[in-house]
Amino acid sequence: MIKCFSSISLAVTSLAVSLIIGACQNNPGSTGNAGGTGTSERVKIVSSLPMTGSSLGQTQTVVNGIKQVLDENQSTACDGKVKIDYEVMDDATAAAGKWDPAQETANANQAVADNAVVAYIGTFNSGAAKLSIPILNQADLVMVSPANTYPGLTKPGAGEGNEPNIYYPNGKRNYARVVPTDILQGSAGANWAKALGVKKVYILDDQELYGKGIADIFEKTAKENGLQVLGHEGIDAKASDYRALMTKIRALKPDLIYFGGITQNNLGQLIKDARNVGMKADQVKIMGPDGTFEQALIDAAGQDAEGYYATFGGVPGEELTGKGKTWYENYKKKYNAEPEAYAAYGYESASVVMNAINKVCKNDRAAIRDAVMGTKNFQGVLGTWSFDANGDTSLSTLSGNAVKNGKFEFVTKLEAK
Repeated sequence: MIKCFSSISLAVTSLAVSLIIGACQNNPGSTGNAGGTGTSERVKIVSSLPMTGSSLGQTQTVVNGIKQVLDENQSTACDGKVKIDYEVMDDATAAAGKWDPAQETANANQAVADNAVVAYIGTFNSGAAKLSIPILNQADLVMVSPANTYPGLTKPGAGEGNEPNIYYPNGKRNYARVVPTDILQGSAGANWAKALGVKKVYILDDQELYGKGIADIFEKTAKENGLQVLGHEGIDAKASDYRALMTKIRALKPDLIYFGGITQNNLGQLIKDARNVGMKADQVKIMGPDGTFEQALIDAAGQDAEGYYATFGGVPGEELTGKGKTWYENYKKKYNAEPEAYAAYGYESASVVMNAINKVCKNDRAAIRDAVMGTKNFQGVLGTWSFDANGDTSLSTLSGNAVKNGKFEFVTKLEAK
């Protein structure tokens, strides 16, 4: 193996210097050009998603979607001149049973340290993105999320006072997402609640960045819609039961309990206890956002999941049309299984990254970042869309879904006003 030294002895001839530089550029581990005839560059894409715990049912289909893109392109770009490796990182731990802050931070640092990595697909949880975006930003490493929806990651004035600039220390945006934000979803959920005949609602959240954020947006729109908000509080996600809380809520006679959060923060137990204290599904509806729109919720709540409502920042795979429908059929054929909600968004994220690599055709993090962030009129499985200056998608179609006969079924398309 030829090593690439930062300094070369003056005694080395100019011919030798040229040979060494050429060898360094053609070394798959270097960041040089791949332009020489017959040469190839090797780059790597990584994903960071919770692959341990009950999120796996959802995130494995995201990984499957990413692998579909690579398989369709034979893991190459630029007419075979660029070879693409893919590494699946797990940002969850067995101890936490869900994404873990220390693990996500370690994943981001590992990706930065590997010079072959040119794109980071993730995260699944918005709180995890909050940690990894600034680490990747300082290394000009682009990050594309198939699932983050917390507005403060990208939109000025939509989160805390120092957001989103605090996540971009080098001053350039390196983060984009192919899914609409909670500004749309939280509002659409409240609109749907009103359409369902809800007049009184009690709001709970799991106290995480994503859950609290979307619950706040739901509350704001609910009040604007004339719904009576009976209360809003955060739950202890590690509690053994919620009978006392549910007994208190039952006495207020709500039409709906809205939960802002993820399945893994004990939503199954919360639903069971709501039903166990007498709030039957035909009397008190329970609704949550896309962080609960998964088989894991049905597994956790059992028969008490029946009738549960979930919004989603898009539409399920079976409702996609055009290229989306072709993707859906190909997915089922390839994996012999139904894709969960975010599989198409994993596919779209990888497609955007692949498109950028095909434009740059070399291991150049900054150039690939700029190509991703400059995505316009992209014709993907989700439709034709663009990233705006903040890295947010122009897509705005959402859906309402409900558990019926033990599985989620599409109910209606939703709009945020």
